[in-house]
Amino acid sequence: MEEIFVKQISGSLGFLDLAVVFVSVGLLFIIAYLSGRKEENTNDFFLGGRRVPVSIACLSFVATEVSAVTITSVPATGYSENLQYLQFFVGSAAAKIFVAFLFIPVFYKHNCTSIYEFLRERFGPQTQYAGSIFFFITRLVGSGVRLYAACLAVSIIMGWSLAQTLLLFTIVSILLIGYGGIKAVVWSGAYQAIFFYITGAALVIYIFSRLDGGLTQIWNTAAEAGRLSLFNFNLRLNDPTTFWAGTANAFFIGLAVFGTDQEMVQRLLTVDTRRSSQRAIISTIFASLPIIIMYLFAGTLLFVFYHQHPQVAAPAESKEILSNFVVNVLPAGMKGLVLAAIILASIDSPLSSLSSSFITDIYRPLIRRGASERHYLFVSRAAVAGFGVILAMIAFACQPVHSVLWFAFKIVSVTGGAALGIFLLGILTNRKSNTGNVIAMIVSTIAMGILLILSEYGKITLAWSWLIVMGTIVTFALGWLLGKKEDAKD
Repeated sequence: MEEIFVKQISGSLGFLDLAVVFVSVGLLFIIAYLSGRKEENTNDFFLGGRRVPVSIACLSFVATEVSAVTITSVPATGYSENLQYLQFFVGSAAAKIFVAFLFIPVFYKHNCTSIYEFLRERFGPQTQYAGSIFFFITRLVGSGVRLYAACLAVSIIMGWSLAQTLLLFTIVSILLIGYGGIKAVVWSGAYQAIFFYITGAALVIYIFSRLDGGLTQIWNTAAEAGRLSLFNFNLRLNDPTTFWAGTANAFFIGLAVFGTDQEMVQRLLTVDTRRSSQRAIISTIFASLPIIIMYLFAGTLLFVFYHQHPQVAAPAESKEILSNFVVNVLPAGMKGLVLAAIILASIDSPLSSLSSSFITDIYRPLIRRGASERHYLFVSRAAVAGFGVILAMIAFACQPVHSVLWFAFKIVSVTGGAALGIFLLGILTNRKSNTGNVIAMIVSTIAMGILLILSEYGKITLAWSWLIVMGTIVTFALGWLLGKKEDAKD
């Protein structure tokens, strides 16, 4: 009976699925068009004139925080591991509170378009350039991984090659963001977040409805396999999944991503006042948790499903589990819903923030000073296209990656501490270091990169979760010491 059921609902996308996808993506473009009209200068293009409502900024922030990695890779983690990923939420929530009251006031005080302008005013141009370059590297690689996760899932569901999928998504992202700037990104992001809620809930309800034995049997099956483990209070330094390592890592990554990453902070700067911005980021704590829980629990339910139905072949790699389930099990309509969510998540790219940082931190002060706003707006759109191509190339190079979720965290753990350490140095101290900051950032990143390599090859017993903690401390301490020498010279 079950074999007949699977055969009936498996197969390629039907008319209903394609209709769901086209309507969902079409609505995204309509929202982007309506919200992104009348871009007259870079203030409109990068900050939306600071006229975005708090609720919209909050939902857009959540959409960016969620991304395609959450939709495709968090279920894979719940399927192949357990629920311990939720430990990271504790540190992440604490980081948002710190960013709200430590970083946001500084950015509004200095009226920043790019948050790296703060580094210029606080330390000097060298620190600004270094901070912006570190952002380019971290965001391009990290977002390349996210884009790869989305395109891999779509390519499997649609039967396309990865290259074809990347090409299509890159063109769509360039057109969407190049036209409307940050207003198009923010308003379409709010729509994406709502869509993620609906899809996650529908996915959990559907999988649950196809399991035998009710909640008790599901719970017992998952528990016996260790899939319900939530907290790991071990004190092993080489285990990245302990509560201590995970919470510390999430807190420092949260500070780095939510407070020193232009892509995330840019959304918070589109509201009118500091208080509104603080309300927006704190609200995301409550807005993002349900999404994480739904997609993680969907992975747990997928484990139980494949355990109860061994005749349904599971993929060789866990990172493909959701795509496999969509193609082979989900009914018409549901396939289109999940596919649309993945597509929408992939379109939310960092092109606007990369462009804003490039124009504000590099192009305007170093390459072309005193040009007209029309010129800068044109170059901003050209930069969106250029970064789009680079992002697609990085995503294509990510094919050997096995665990997309943890790989993304490792990238931020190596480079994030460098930027975070310098921002904290500027906010918490009176040091005037400039050249010393650049040295501190480079030394910290190289050191953390070496430690990650040694850890991956088993030469040292250190979990990668601690790297961003150590990198932040090293950068802050070295910048403070070198700043002391520069202060003495002055």
